[in-house]
Amino acid sequence: MSSPPAHRYGRIATLFLTVVLTACASTKASNPQDPFESTNRRIDEFNEKVDEKVLRPVAVGYKNHVPSFLRTGVNNFFGNLRDIWSTVNNGLQAKPMETAETGLRVAVNTVFGIYGLFDVATLAGIQRQNADFGQTMGYWGMPPGPYVVLPLLGPSTVRDTAGWTVDNYYDLWRTEVHSLGLRYGGTALRLVDKRAGFVGMDASLNQVALDKYSFVRDAYLQRRLAATRRKTDDKDDGDDGL
Repeated sequence: MSSPPAHRYGRIATLFLTVVLTACASTKASNPQDPFESTNRRIDEFNEKVDEKVLRPVAVGYKNHVPSFLRTGVNNFFGNLRDIWSTVNNGLQAKPMETAETGLRVAVNTVFGIYGLFDVATLAGIQRQNADFGQTMGYWGMPPGPYVVLPLLGPSTVRDTAGWTVDNYYDLWRTEVHSLGLRYGGTALRLVDKRAGFVGMDASLNQVALDKYSFVRDAYLQRRLAATRRKTDDKDDGDDGL
């Protein structure tokens, strides 16, 4: 059987390129950092529906019916686990002061705060210096890449998504808790506790933002830019540990 002529391959390649360019043109975004805006908005709508129907009602019930001292203990405990990974990332960013302070914070809260249930370090004036692997990559010059909205997880970038996989891989709750029931239960509790911290803020956001999607996107990108910016004195602008 004879091979198809070369010009047929050329037509196929041209047709394929046309389809790709048409698809790109149809998803043209107003923000150059958000080339997938059309898809991102659909995922964002899905996330909003899940939050409205499931996560927010559970978080409201948790906040209204669980005693505050228990909620504080849960938040402190998982915050202490996050501080351990922040210590590693501050070290990877060659920030000796932040590394030492975060490491000291972990030691104080683990020993005197009963594995982090009580935030003794903050009372002692030892501040939290949050850092994650996406921030570490950005600190050393890796660009964020396009903005993306992840199903259930929310705002991110290509770089931060890759960083999240590393953060999740080294999550001590996932790696050190071997009972599946306890691991999944604790993960759900951590998620609900985190969502409960934003109860009330979502209503305010809906009131002040004409376009909630754009507002959240721009705020996220600006905050991550600040978190990864290298100053002349190597001081970090800070990050809230999302």
